[in-house]
Amino acid sequence: MGLPYYVSPEQFMKDKSDYARKGIARGKSVIAVDYAGGILLVAENPSKTLHKISEIYDRIAFAGVGKFNEFETLRMHGVRQADVRGYSYSREDVSARAVANSYSQVLGQIFTAELKPFEVEVLVAQVGREGEENEIFHILYDGSVADEANFVAMGGQSEALTEAMRRSFKPGASLAEALRLGVDALGEVDKREVPAKNLEVAVLDRSRERRKFRRLTERELAELLGSTARGAGSSNGSSPGSGPETGPPSGPETVPPAEPGPPGET
Repeated sequence: MGLPYYVSPEQFMKDKSDYARKGIARGKSVIAVDYAGGILLVAENPSKTLHKISEIYDRIAFAGVGKFNEFETLRMHGVRQADVRGYSYSREDVSARAVANSYSQVLGQIFTAELKPFEVEVLVAQVGREGEENEIFHILYDGSVADEANFVAMGGQSEALTEAMRRSFKPGASLAEALRLGVDALGEVDKREVPAKNLEVAVLDRSRERRKFRRLTERELAELLGSTARGAGSSNGSSPGSGPETGPPSGPETVPPAEPGPPGET
């Protein structure tokens, strides 16, 4: 009689962890950063329709890395939970902590009971009101939850991104400075420049009314990244190496009168 196939629980869980981490490492990373006006979320994502960053509720945002269909399932679960709780009780009763705890239970159950774990990491962020602290929760594939402060990077290169962010992060940064910090970190680990068209960026803006989530357009990204580049060039706003202008003083410019055009033309 043949012996039954046996794997120790420790080895079984280790194999699951390795499997999940390898799947997550194949995806692009996501960074969340505290800035003076709220929370900034940055991801490299060339797709304009398959979002890694989304809204969960009034002050709550979601981000996921790994397999899209799996973290999209979690996102929809969080939206439904938040909607039911807000409708049954009050919108003020919906919190990122409750959503993160729900994700922790779901992922933990899948990791221990199912043969295949979810190949995802998710992030739940909540912007605080005036005088309140922001909250950022990082949930791993096995259901582990971490309450992060200031910034968090998740995905395949999270350790290198975290180190790059730690060297440059400054509390109370402006939106442009926080965006430049996140984009530079993404480019530094890959030794390349990430173009604005390949970025997916959203903010939880404390100054907005009830719904704080807002996506930044490609034009806004170009302006914000351009403003930080110009600001880094010189403290007085001039370009590096430029001196005072010389030449004759300009006098009032004489503009010849315009010729009348056809009727209706302005």
